[in-house]
Amino acid sequence: MKGIDSMASIVKRGKSYRAQVSLYKHGQHKKISQTFPTKREANLWALEMELAKGEGKELAHRTTTFADFFENWIYLVKVNDVKETTFQNYVRTSGIIRNLFQDIQLKDLNDIVVQKKIDEYAKTHSRKTTHEVLLKIKTSLRDAYARGYITNDFARLVKTRGENPPKRNKALSITDFKKLRNYVLQHPEDEFNVLVLLALETGMRRGELLAIRPESLYEYGIEVRHSISPTSDDTSLKTQNAKRDVSINKEVYELIRQISVKENGYIFSFGGFKQSELLAELLESLNIEKTTFHGLRDTHASFLFAQDIDIAYVSKRLGHINIQTTQNYYLELMPEKKHQQDADALNLLSAL
Repeated sequence: MKGIDSMASIVKRGKSYRAQVSLYKHGQHKKISQTFPTKREANLWALEMELAKGEGKELAHRTTTFADFFENWIYLVKVNDVKETTFQNYVRTSGIIRNLFQDIQLKDLNDIVVQKKIDEYAKTHSRKTTHEVLLKIKTSLRDAYARGYITNDFARLVKTRGENPPKRNKALSITDFKKLRNYVLQHPEDEFNVLVLLALETGMRRGELLAIRPESLYEYGIEVRHSISPTSDDTSLKTQNAKRDVSINKEVYELIRQISVKENGYIFSFGGFKQSELLAELLESLNIEKTTFHGLRDTHASFLFAQDIDIAYVSKRLGHINIQTTQNYYLELMPEKKHQQDADALNLLSAL
């Protein structure tokens, strides 16, 4: 069955059915088509397309590949919505999407296609990384729907699946914490050791530590106002709550003051942002279990939690966005504390 030019057409091809819809826009004639295993599915799609056309949806854009749409979308829309470091994450995601979706067009996207691609990506990436990629895909698809480039808002149907790999940035044990702290305190001639010491003493993020200038120091503490990123020149902090003053002891303060300031005005060398690699070598030489540089921040937090330091103080010291983040952090780092609190609560209830 074939309709007139302004309507949809259904053509049988072997065992399948090809549906075609004609578009006329800005003086240009264009057709979009899709093949289905049954005539009923072809008719349903054709009807959906005709209805969408009647509502003025931008069907002509549906032949654009998703990878091209996403790239255009981030450079035309997101570039003005997010800070530079976040934008660079979108740029990296664009490359991931191009590898995953290749030449798949917007018109061929649905929740099953996207779910399959996300599941494929999840096989070689952590659940957290996969979730971050999917969030960006969903945001772009919702925008495509709002602009009429796709006719269904199916983004919410796609889920992150898979398992999280073992946590890389593990907090050090108290024994290893003391061992590492003593070593770096005794060998301050290597400025990397002082950087490690500061991470243990303050729980500051790597970017915040690298952003320390002489004017950041006061007796005795560090004003956290900037952060250095390996992917951007933007030195603004992660959140407004990250702006804080972090106290340090006099001995650590004096060690920082002894480091010669670099030509760029910062105290520490950026070292090609290879701090986790350098830390791995240091820990191996001391026979300490491996962790990442961010693991030193977790170690600092664990030490404070173990001493029953007030959670509101810990939250402020770490520069968390809110106290809920710190509470989640606490439960992740100190599961034994939760078990003890559960037991205490049950004992109290039993005593009633």
